Amino acid sequence: MSVRTLPLLFLNLGGEMLYILDQRLRAQNIPGDKARRVLNDIISTMFNRKFMEELFKPQELYSKKALRTVYDRLAHASIMRLNQASMDKLYDLMTMALKYQVLLCPRPKDVLLVTFNHLDAIKGFIQDSPALLHLVDETFRQLLDIYGDLPAGEFHRIRQTLLTFFQDLHIRVSIFLKDRVQNSNGRFVLPVSGPVPWGTEVPGLIRTFNTKGEEVKRVEFQHGGNYVAAPKEGSFELYGDRVLKLGTNMYSVNRPVETQISGPSKNLASQTQDIGAPSLWLKIMKLFLQQSIAPNPLAKEELNFLARLMGGMEIKKPSGPESGFRLNLFTTDEEEEQAALSRPEELSYEVVNIQATQDQQRNKELARIMGEFEIMDQPRWSGSKGDDLLAMMDEL
Repeated sequence: MSVRTLPLLFLNLGGEMLYILDQRLRAQNIPGDKARRVLNDIISTMFNRKFMEELFKPQELYSKKALRTVYDRLAHASIMRLNQASMDKLYDLMTMALKYQVLLCPRPKDVLLVTFNHLDAIKGFIQDSPALLHLVDETFRQLLDIYGDLPAGEFHRIRQTLLTFFQDLHIRVSIFLKDRVQNSNGRFVLPVSGPVPWGTEVPGLIRTFNTKGEEVKRVEFQHGGNYVAAPKEGSFELYGDRVLKLGTNMYSVNRPVETQISGPSKNLASQTQDIGAPSLWLKIMKLFLQQSIAPNPLAKEELNFLARLMGGMEIKKPSGPESGFRLNLFTTDEEEEQAALSRPEELSYEVVNIQATQDQQRNKELARIMGEFEIMDQPRWSGSKGDDLLAMMDEL
């Protein structure tokens, strides 16, 4: 497993999230100023300098639930709200899109080009905000510094780590099904045509060499595909032609996108995601306590990761004359409610809603703990590998 995978996973999933939200904001006719504010708020949170510093530190990938919690927090970094079913669908679309892109990368190194495509598109959302453009460009340069000179073997490990992360996800997506790149069982179809990886030749020829390195024999064979040579290598510079189209916005043409879960469904109660900072932290604690009866050796690291990564995020509550709004990723509210009821339990990410005021009246100890978790401008976290958080959990 590569310890350099997390930044690529986070940035690419974040790019897909912005694509989807942009499409749904336009589909629901949200006023342009509100839509821009939503995207700007999410992007400013996503590319926060301190957040990026923690993200780029070498570290192993964490559980799907831990990362999902981060994206839940990120999606609510503005005046927009998503309920449980819409958040589930958003995350499903994000993960399946990136899984498809990683599977189809011609070379392991092209995962970096996929990331650059996402960053290029994100910059298109914030053309009128020089400060945000500067933050994205800073992240771009960090990627070049860290990944620019990595050997091919390390990129192979990164790609393998990503594929392992997505291995058990087989959610059917309407766009993929209509384009015939996904089967009805949720598995992707790998093409047998198109350009071969840059630096390689079109298959169909076997050459034999002697001990002196001289070619002595050629044998042609039928490869059964329709391959062509790559026209040129994609640019790994700040500006340039990426050539590779994986990671570009597939929602730029407005068309409905539906998801279906492969396998049997189980009824679940719908849960609304509208949480403040203290209840989010308690949710994180209970999430890992309930994840497994057996002790998780990564529990300390995951809690420490979430504490450091999410410290700079703030769920913004609508205030003043500009009210918030709810975004629906389904065509109708009825479809959204039905999706919440039919989602399989293994793919459900439950949220514990806690009313801070009531808890302060009932339990002084809990009120003290929640006060410690209040998010200020920028909390300072100790490097004790999660010991402080685990100690607080023991007191609950």
